[in-house]
Amino acid sequence: MSSGLYLWIKALHIVAVISWLAGLLYLPRLFVYHCDAEPGSAASETFKVMERRLMAAIMTPAMLVSWALGLALIGVLGLEVFRDGYWLTLKVALVIVLTATHLLMIRHLRDFARDRNRHSQRYFRILNEVPTVLMIAIVVMVIVRPF
Repeated sequence: MSSGLYLWIKALHIVAVISWLAGLLYLPRLFVYHCDAEPGSAASETFKVMERRLMAAIMTPAMLVSWALGLALIGVLGLEVFRDGYWLTLKVALVIVLTATHLLMIRHLRDFARDRNRHSQRYFRILNEVPTVLMIAIVVMVIVRPF
């Protein structure tokens, strides 16, 4: 594959990851505000629409594109890239944890949609920090390659 095509895949991968992370950072904030809304109220129903659209239109497609393009990059480089140290193995493991966080947010979104949220604002504020910590670790693995 030409280096030009590789760079396009890489650029689109970065755009998809940024989009995914934007949603992962914003959705828990919506959940924090949704906690204050009375179930069935106009505000609660508005939050439900915002949360659903964010997940369906941005977050999930961006996650799927991130994974597809990330795997394409590994495919282009070949599996021997995993022998360059543990940085890529750790990066993939962290992306799996990020994906699990995404799936957890889907569960919370469904709970809010059914007016069955059982968590506090504090819980969602803490959950909001998880993607940030993972993002920092992933970027360090890719740029610094400490292992």
